[in-house]
Amino acid sequence: MSGGRAPDTVFLGAGGIWVGDTAGGYVSGLAVTDGRVTALGPERAVAALAGPGTERVALDGRVVVPGFIDAHLHAIKGGMERRQCDLLAATTLADVRRLVARYAADHPEQPWVLGGGWSMDLFPRGIPHARLLDQLVPDRPALLYSRDHHTAWVNSAALRLAGIDADTPDPPGGRIDRDPDGTPCGALQERAMFLVSALLPAISAEDYLAGLAEAQRYLHSLGVVGWQDAKVLPRPADAEVYAALADRGGLTARVVGAQWWEPDGGLDQLAALRTVRAELARPGLRFDAVKLMLDGVCETHTAALLTPYVNVPEPANHGISYYRQGELDELVAALDAAGFQAHFHTVGDAAVRQALNAVAHARRVNGDSGLRHHLAHVQVVHPADLPRFRALGVGVNAQPLWARHEPQMTDLTIPHLGPERTGWQYPFGSLARSGAVLGIGSDWPVSTPDPLALLHVAVNRTPVPRDGRPPAEPPEVFLPTERLSLKAAMNAYQSGSAYLNHSEHRHGSLELGKQADTVLLDRDPFADPEQLWRASVLETRVAGRVVFAR
Repeated sequence: MSGGRAPDTVFLGAGGIWVGDTAGGYVSGLAVTDGRVTALGPERAVAALAGPGTERVALDGRVVVPGFIDAHLHAIKGGMERRQCDLLAATTLADVRRLVARYAADHPEQPWVLGGGWSMDLFPRGIPHARLLDQLVPDRPALLYSRDHHTAWVNSAALRLAGIDADTPDPPGGRIDRDPDGTPCGALQERAMFLVSALLPAISAEDYLAGLAEAQRYLHSLGVVGWQDAKVLPRPADAEVYAALADRGGLTARVVGAQWWEPDGGLDQLAALRTVRAELARPGLRFDAVKLMLDGVCETHTAALLTPYVNVPEPANHGISYYRQGELDELVAALDAAGFQAHFHTVGDAAVRQALNAVAHARRVNGDSGLRHHLAHVQVVHPADLPRFRALGVGVNAQPLWARHEPQMTDLTIPHLGPERTGWQYPFGSLARSGAVLGIGSDWPVSTPDPLALLHVAVNRTPVPRDGRPPAEPPEVFLPTERLSLKAAMNAYQSGSAYLNHSEHRHGSLELGKQADTVLLDRDPFADPEQLWRASVLETRVAGRVVFAR
């Protein structure tokens, strides 16, 4: 408890406030003054602090938890896609047809049909064809990103505009998927996407601002109070968009931006990153992380593996690696020396090992800088590398929603990893037991940014029931030994992500003196973790201020 003037708000309800692990379980009273937690304790004692102007929130069976911090998402892209042809809710090919056709009909003034969110399991081998998109958008070019943004689906008009034909070679770090006769089929993998995306019409600064504002509104509605943006691009100038929203007083989330590192750009990029970090930071907004893309994804056989994929046409295919080890070592050591946190995209076991090796090199060269370098995705991890995370002080940036049996896993991934590597996927339980620090991110708009959905899969390793209906039979648990307890998963999504953002002393739990970032849920998530998917967010506050209310 703490004294002083009467609090602005008190939350009151028996056992209704889960403050986070470091502060210790549940309390029945919480007071907020000037945006910070100023009292925790029994309901009666906290209620006695209230004055005539204090807002009293009676929980009545509802539960307050610390605000969620998403350690890996793409806010501007997600917000823009919500304003474009948004396919994230499509669960069937018929859904895709309907949504694309409707968007194209409703927006005849748009020179391109743009958007994304389609799932690879809706198409044979995960590869969509231009023929279908030609039927839906016959009158102009179209580009629709897959949910993971590693594939672009384009129509014939876009292929023609880009001059992509049977004679066009695959670009470095990319692949043009083709029909048996060599004709491009309309799917562009990895850096082949740039052949078309470079031609997209310019988007105004106000459109980008509107996209970011929509992203923030949506994320707050899900209980997300802050995040690390995992790909802050120099063109368009994403950092300027964030700074502009902050300057207008519209940025209520607390954000760390991971500036994009162009794999072919060389160390000369470092000067521009320093400039952005120095000139565009604002209160609650920093750009001191750098995103390093090391490989692709398993579903399209572009994630980098130590041994080749199985049951694929190319028997020696190890995936795509963006860097040689020595090159990456030099880069990470330079970033570490310059005070930048490395945020690695690592899906395959070869990419995971390469990133760990690079951090080990930086530690040898620079000593322990205290920077919290971390690996995102970590889908396939060789067992020998599991203890290295804690030993090197490398964080795990986990996307638990993908750790479940669903068509993208069962049809496009497991058959090409083989049985042994299948058992190495998303080893969050093993990493937690080894002492590694875990944060949680959604990778939105690759998948939903709903923390309750991510927590459900992290704890149960089963899919979230679709359409709000429980399954007829209990679903198969995906690698049950890798489940997290709900307490561990909540801590990862709150204090763990705050730790990766170097802000755990201010955010991530409801402790005295910390910022009062609160989420009001309609039920206690700990009462039945198998039913987490039924919970919903009623209210979100950042520093005591309501930013969403249902």
